[in-house]
Amino acid sequence: QVQLVESGGGLVQAGGSLRLSCAASTRTFSNYAMGWFRQAPEKEREFVAALSWAGANTAYADSVKGRFTISRDNAKNTMYLQMNLLKPEDTAVYYCAVRDAIWIAKSAKEYAYWGQGTQVTVSS
Repeated sequence: QVQLVESGGGLVQAGGSLRLSCAASTRTFSNYAMGWFRQAPEKEREFVAALSWAGANTAYADSVKGRFTISRDNAKNTMYLQMNLLKPEDTAVYYCAVRDAIWIAKSAKEYAYWGQGTQVTVSS
């Protein structure tokens, strides 16, 4: 069982930045691919970004490419999402997730463990 705790969400003006963190309670953190998803009100959960077990491979949704950066620190069992040039349409609850495999995936169905989510609100 892997427990995930997100932090770093909040309210920010358009054009601003936030950094989300996801702390994992597992000794085998480096064995897992991880990802970020988000869900806006009345919308389905959507893929944001993912990275492989060592962080060498990454993937981004087209809507965030060039603005968001996903990274991980295996020594700290923590994954990050640096979000720059935020837009009002980025407003959502952001979830981190762990995949029981070393390679990335973009489908939420591929992820076995989820955090509770952190709210990101971008004002115009």
